[in-house]
Amino acid sequence: MKRVGSYEAKTHLPRLLAEVEAGETVIITRHGVDIARIVPARADDSASVADVVARMKARRARRPAMSAEEILSARDEGRKPAE
Repeated sequence: MKRVGSYEAKTHLPRLLAEVEAGETVIITRHGVDIARIVPARADDSASVADVVARMKARRARRPAMSAEEILSARDEGRKPAE
């Protein structure tokens, strides 16, 4: 992963795009703070999707199980009663 300042990115955009096309990820910074990421358009996102699913499952495992009544109660909390 390569980091470049915004001025360099503006000045050397064609070169950076060629690097991205070759598979490199480029992070653009402003005053040392990451502001954008340029990634290849055909990047395989299956690994990141798998990571998200794994984190969701881990978070779900840490929470206590809720009964159907608790879920419906949480859904209805704060709703106005039907007239």
